[in-house]
Amino acid sequence: MAQTQRTTQSQRLDRIEEKIDKLSEVLTSMARAEEKITNLSNDHDKMYERINRLSTKLDDIEHRVIKNSQTTQTVHKLFWVAIAAASAAIANQAFNWF
Repeated sequence: MAQTQRTTQSQRLDRIEEKIDKLSEVLTSMARAEEKITNLSNDHDKMYERINRLSTKLDDIEHRVIKNSQTTQTVHKLFWVAIAAASAAIANQAFNWF
């Protein structure tokens, strides 16, 4: 009887040890998953900040393009005014020769 009780207790302890080992594996797995989630969250935050900086730069470039476009249009108009004035001066000189 005592031998049977010891065997039963030994089997019970073995099952408890197996369950504790499984729990240990699960906790280790959960810790790894939590670490991965934390790293992904940090990467997400870094990417979000980077995208915000790029968006700000893009807005700045857009404003510069608008200013450059306006400047180019003004220079274009002044060029044609200068061409027209030169043509008028040449025409005036040509008519004065005759």
